[in-house]
Formats: sequence, structure tokens, C-alpha cells
Amino acid sequence: MSDLKTLRILSGLPVEPARLTGSALVMIDLQNTYREGVMRLENVEPALTAARALLDRARGAGVPVFHVQHDAGPGSPYDVTAAIGAISDEVAPRDGEPVIVKTFPNAFVGTDLRDRLQGAGVTSVILAGFMTHMCINSTGRGAFNLGFSPTVVAETTATRALPSSDGSIVPAAALQAASLATLGDLFAVIAPRVADIAD
Repeated sequence: MSDLKTLRILSGLPVEPARLTGSALVMIDLQNTYREGVMRLENVEPALTAARALLDRARGAGVPVFHVQHDAGPGSPYDVTAAIGAISDEVAPRDGEPVIVKTFPNAFVGTDLRDRLQGAGVTSVILAGFMTHMCINSTGRGAFNLGFSPTVVAETTATRALPSSDGSIVPAAALQAASLATLGDLFAVIAPRVADIAD
């Protein structure tokens, strides 16, 4: 199995994580939605701690930070007007950090994220947030398809178990690993830890 190669390698694309300097940090759906109730994610609290560490480093380095928040309307777990849909306090935006509200898994669809990134003069984006198999996966692919170079920081992401079509359950750990491997095959560089992102 050690001779397996990703499409990134076969295509000659970069395999090293983006550096903070020259990149933008995109914090995706780090909402209370995922900390409690029906949408609670496995390992959500360690992921939030890691995301906070990455955010602190980005702020310290003075790189652009963009917060993305999913809105599915009143009464949903993604109600941005309620506490459940708010961005978690630990990673809440500061004054001057834009919040981009989306309604699709891909944060580029129906938003001005692409324009904002281009306005910031960056082509490398560092992604953190939830859920790995859904909005991280969709936004990472979207970034790649638009010509950006995404890096996903694995320890800042998390997901949940899902039902399979055969009636079995796909464990969260298996889905997490598969989602990151799928992204890493072509669409994004996967940095295992915040510490793997150089200044």
C-alpha cells in the first residue's frame, strides 16, 4: 500500500500546507449547532480548541480572516438569529472580520466569498470548521475549482456518524478519515495539526 499516490502528486500539485503569511483563513460553520442536540459532532470540543489556536495565530500574523455561518432559517439548528446557530464564543468574529452567511454547503455559492478573497489579494486559503464531510468538503472543492489553493487543517474539523444505504452506521471516525482522504487526493492539502501550518 505504500506505493499509493494521490492525484495531487500525479498531477504535480503542491503537497505542502499553505503558510499563514500570504493566505486567508476561512472559518466555516463553527456554530453552536454542532455542540449540542441532534447535530452534535464527535470530537467537536477538541476541534474548536484547535480552531481557536489557529484563529489566534492568524490574527497575530495579521492575515485576512473570514467567518462563514450557515443559515437554514428560524426553528432549524442553523437559525442564525438564535443562540443555537450563533458562531461559538471561542471563535467569534472580532470587529472588522467579515461574516459571510451562506445557505449551501459550498461557501462560494450565493455569497461574495470569492470576491472578498480576490480583494484580499490571496490565492491560498486555509480552511477550518464543520462538518468535514459536508461544508469543509464542498468548500474545499469549490475553492479548488475556482483556482484557489486550499489547505484543510484536520484537527480543526469534525463530523458525525451517518446512516448507510444498507441500514448500517458509518462511524464518525471512518467518515472523518474518508472525507479528508477524498479532499487530499486532489482538491486540498491536508495539514494534520495547527502546528503544521508555518507562519
